[in-house]
Amino acid sequence: MDILIIILQACVVLGAIVMGVRTGGIGLGLWGVVGTAILVFVFQLPPGSPPIDAFFIIIAVITASSAMQAAGGIDYLVSIASKIIQRNPKRLTYVAPLVAFVFTVLSGTSNIFFALIPVINETAYRNGQRPERSLAASTVTSGLGITASPVSAAMAAYLVLMDGTGYGLPQILLITIPAAIVACLVTSLVQQRIGKDLLDDPEYIKRVRAGVVEVPAVLAVEYEAKYGTGAAAGSSAAADGSGGNVESSRASARSAAKADKAVMIEHAVPPGGKTAAMIFIAGTLLVVVLGLFPGLRPAFPDAEGELVPISMATIIEMVMFTAALVIILVRHVKPSLVVEQPLLRAGYVAAVALFGIAWMADTFISANEETIVKPLGELIEAQPLWLAVALFIVAGLTTSQSATTNTLIPIALASGLAPGVITAMWPSLIGVWLFPANGSQIASVETDLTGSTKLTQIPVWHSFTIPMLVSWASVVLAGLLFQLVVPA
Repeated sequence: MDILIIILQACVVLGAIVMGVRTGGIGLGLWGVVGTAILVFVFQLPPGSPPIDAFFIIIAVITASSAMQAAGGIDYLVSIASKIIQRNPKRLTYVAPLVAFVFTVLSGTSNIFFALIPVINETAYRNGQRPERSLAASTVTSGLGITASPVSAAMAAYLVLMDGTGYGLPQILLITIPAAIVACLVTSLVQQRIGKDLLDDPEYIKRVRAGVVEVPAVLAVEYEAKYGTGAAAGSSAAADGSGGNVESSRASARSAAKADKAVMIEHAVPPGGKTAAMIFIAGTLLVVVLGLFPGLRPAFPDAEGELVPISMATIIEMVMFTAALVIILVRHVKPSLVVEQPLLRAGYVAAVALFGIAWMADTFISANEETIVKPLGELIEAQPLWLAVALFIVAGLTTSQSATTNTLIPIALASGLAPGVITAMWPSLIGVWLFPANGSQIASVETDLTGSTKLTQIPVWHSFTIPMLVSWASVVLAGLLFQLVVPA
């Protein structure tokens, strides 16, 4: 009978998650709260502990991010990233994923990647490269930045859970950052070999002939020679009037290509955007420094009378709220503009999703520790890689890294698994790209007019699948190696 009741409770939890995913946005968190209410009122389970610290860390960080966005700081960061990407066209498949990762780390959100999608696509296409290679790889690696950022929502949840394990922010970053960099490089190496070159891609040729997309100048002569039908309108070889003079066509194409490359996609930066970005980054660096050197934090007596530095959760909340105020005062930003920013809306959705799902999960797990936590803990302890698989799949199903963190990490900790091993597997949250349900995936597909970046009728097989799997395997393996040398 007890097992049947637990199964019914599990159905409530899974049902709330499924309905939350179907509803989308803030619905994930709201369904989580409804699931908690059903567990409490129908099954008489004592309510679990709501993730208060994690919730307010997200609110603090997203407030600072939104103040930066209102002051033009996000525009400044995007302009820097855009210049780096466009100045390295030959190494685009390596540069773009690293840039996407680094800027996600700095901002604490992969939403910054949206603004880079057109830049990566245009840079790849005008240089005759298959856009899928750099677009798909960059989309995936931007997600690696979430578990390597000291100010991301998932990190907020993780820090609270790891409190007291001996693994603080410094130890976590010493594993997740180098492991993610390795994963970025390995993913780029593999992705460089994915798919046919544009002129060998039937879908691309079909779109050229249909007039959907033009042939870039750098490919015009090759297109003419291979298909003999004249390149699409706007390509230099088809419109140069050379009358079949191949050398003249090639010279004209080279000239047009040089002119094409010289045109940079510029991102306008409002006055003071750089200052706002620097204030936010300074706040992020201060959080890292205070995490690295606990002696710099104020200390107060605990229950046993020993001096204990205040928690990093409190530090992050203080620093990031202060950074938001400094940006508002220095750049004379109207507070009303801050609450209108897209980042604030996205962050609020993430905070509510974390709150609802984590509260429901804690209510369910705390009430059934002997039945659920112990067997799962023993399974994870015997086969630790199951934790990576569970994180990957649940992140894919919920599309929420922070909610997945709060659901599964407590089980891993209860199993007795070493904090370093758990941290090494935590970036398995890259599974958030499992289904094409994220805005950046859809935006990448819609932006790439060549048709190289695509979805299929099989939900888990798309342009992002291979880079996602490569990133997952490489980041976990690298993390397991790095955790061996990180002191607790």
